[in-house]
Amino acid sequence: MTDSIPLVHASLGERELAAVAEVFSSGRPAGRGPQGKALEAELADRFGAGDAVAVNNCGDAFHLALLGLGVEPGDEVIVADYALPAPAHAVRRVGAVPVFADVRADTGTVDPWAVADLIGPRTVGVIAADTAGLPADYTELGWVADRHGLFLVEDAACAVGASYKGYGAGALAPVSCLSFHGHQGATSGEGGALLTRDPAFAATARTRSSFGIGSVLGQARAVGPPIPEFSETGHHHRLSDIAAAILRVQLARTDELLQRRRAVAARYACLLADDELLSLPHVPQNRCHAWQSYLVTLDPGVDRAAVAADLRAQGIGCGHGAWATHLRPVYEKTKHACPVSADLFHRNLALPMHAELTMSQVERVADALRTALRTHRRAHTVRHSGAVS
Repeated sequence: MTDSIPLVHASLGERELAAVAEVFSSGRPAGRGPQGKALEAELADRFGAGDAVAVNNCGDAFHLALLGLGVEPGDEVIVADYALPAPAHAVRRVGAVPVFADVRADTGTVDPWAVADLIGPRTVGVIAADTAGLPADYTELGWVADRHGLFLVEDAACAVGASYKGYGAGALAPVSCLSFHGHQGATSGEGGALLTRDPAFAATARTRSSFGIGSVLGQARAVGPPIPEFSETGHHHRLSDIAAAILRVQLARTDELLQRRRAVAARYACLLADDELLSLPHVPQNRCHAWQSYLVTLDPGVDRAAVAADLRAQGIGCGHGAWATHLRPVYEKTKHACPVSADLFHRNLALPMHAELTMSQVERVADALRTALRTHRRAHTVRHSGAVS
């Protein structure tokens, strides 16, 4: 439909195209080149990190983080259940066991006390997700991790631009992982980054991300051909210079794009605040949301599938929100139930959220949603003055 309203839309334009053209003309489109090196410096500066390693995707960043933290087969790592399964996949990738922690009903972020209850003799660390762009409770999580001698990793995949107690997402734990997928506030289509306070940790991760070899950028004046040394078994996780060039432009635009997302979120809140058939996203006063997604929680009496079908029939994109990871087939043998996460997974609805939305489009989404909620409210009995409805 020509008048469709997509669920997500990347804000890419002429500035990004010009950056790609510059890489093309340089003759160095692949590998970690000058653009990648500059991007890593800009990421470290923006997030106040000791160093940053740009990689293909956030899943690769988790993998490098777990390798660097020394996670071994048989170890247990507690992960937030209501999230993309990427952290859990990374835990399995190193032979360890993901243990799923339930989330808070109000924010959808991991519950620190649920984490504390899951700590056992094989637990070595925690990966906390900033759900849909809202940071988790890092004061409490840090206290739990420190008390038990565990590492803490921030899954800031969706949270570029968010903050917790005045500190930016991506800097809320000693190691953080970012995503630059097309759904995120800053994107190169795909991409990710590992942020750490420890430059030595980053240096090892950078080597591991590039087949186990160091950079050849500094060997241009060497006598004879530069011959990279394979210092350890590595992986192919590095980001191309094409993607790095796009991300450098996107990082410069992050604040501008975030302001647009905040305006969209504020308009949704105004239009839907009095609707008794849904709950709006809850943002605690000590946090700022990045609005990677806008998730409303539907009343249990509403048929979510039918509402979604109605919206899509009108050209309005929508989604289920995040995943209750412990319910996915690949993790169906998990020992721990997460009832809050499961409930949110079945009742959340993601509405269109991106920086290209107009206010008239937001109003159209809200009108269509309110109509669909009433159309697909399941029949129920209400006792009032002897009447049944």
